[in-house]
Amino acid sequence: MRDILPVLERWYAARVPFGLATVVTVSRSAPRDPGAAMAVGPDDEVVGSVSGGCVEGAVFDLAQEVAAGGEARVATFGYSDEDAFAVGLTCGGEISVLVRQVTQESDPAFGAVAASVAAGDPVTVVTVVDGPAPRGATLAVWPDTVAGTLGAAGLDVAVTADARGELALGATGLRHYGARGERREDAVTVFLHSFAPPPRMLVFGAIDYAAAVARIGAFLGYRVTVCDARPVFATPKRFPDGVEVVVDWPHRYLHGTDTDERTVICVLTHDPKFDVPLLEEALRRPAAYIGAMGSRRTHHDRLERLIDAGLTDDELARLRSPVGLDLGARTPEEVAVSVAAEIVALRWGGTGTPLTATAGAIHATGSA
Repeated sequence: MRDILPVLERWYAARVPFGLATVVTVSRSAPRDPGAAMAVGPDDEVVGSVSGGCVEGAVFDLAQEVAAGGEARVATFGYSDEDAFAVGLTCGGEISVLVRQVTQESDPAFGAVAASVAAGDPVTVVTVVDGPAPRGATLAVWPDTVAGTLGAAGLDVAVTADARGELALGATGLRHYGARGERREDAVTVFLHSFAPPPRMLVFGAIDYAAAVARIGAFLGYRVTVCDARPVFATPKRFPDGVEVVVDWPHRYLHGTDTDERTVICVLTHDPKFDVPLLEEALRRPAAYIGAMGSRRTHHDRLERLIDAGLTDDELARLRSPVGLDLGARTPEEVAVSVAAEIVALRWGGTGTPLTATAGAIHATGSA
């Protein structure tokens, strides 16, 4: 979608209707991921791809029909597809494609969404795929505002809250709700397409605890990097697939790495020569969470060293140490759950209190 947005923005500004096909689900060895898109515009111009060529002809026909004023459609293509187009994916996978018309009247927020994507600003576009809500209806959700509607106020509120959660992770996929936004029902299916890179988790110290934290960080949707100055420990085979492993002095690596307000920094080095210069760097830069492992004695010694290094009270107040929530954790995996729980609680303002001891809404609804 990012690749074709400049063309779509030009069509949109010229008030030319176009048909936009978006992959909303995939299974097995499907060639494209959810969010892949193809559009058909004026003079049957085509941009983008939903399958790398397997079903493009069938999708072109659908998009052409929808662009001319047809209703939004969902089509599913698989290896043994026997629908009206008699086409399928030769790779043996399966994809479902939502095709809808885009005009300034049907999607008044499209221009603002395209501008946000071009500027690198996070935004999630929610589109109704199926159910009693109008298929193809869209809701654009930014961190602090929304535009559009899915057809019901309750549905808009629930989806807005969830979309902001997914936006924080850069996640894309289907979600299910009741007609008025009930989360435990599946009458309405929507596709959340987040335009934001996954947040980063930087784990320092290539120990067993780091492997467990890296694993749960990847599970939560972070792009995880593990860094350690000791090459004998910082080896990719000790960590989950997809986790970047870097051999470098931690403070030097962090100094040359961009962070933002979503970045999570976990300091598990547990050695003053590593963690003090690293925390000096970390506590003076943007980050959502900075946690450091160690006993209370280690924590107090570390604070004294950081004070001697010139850090202020406000900077030191950002440090979560000892790291994690009090779960009684013992094993590396249990400690990783404790750390992850603290990260999630800090992100959303949770207290860590058992829900049985609280009252009121369980899920924050966010603000529209």
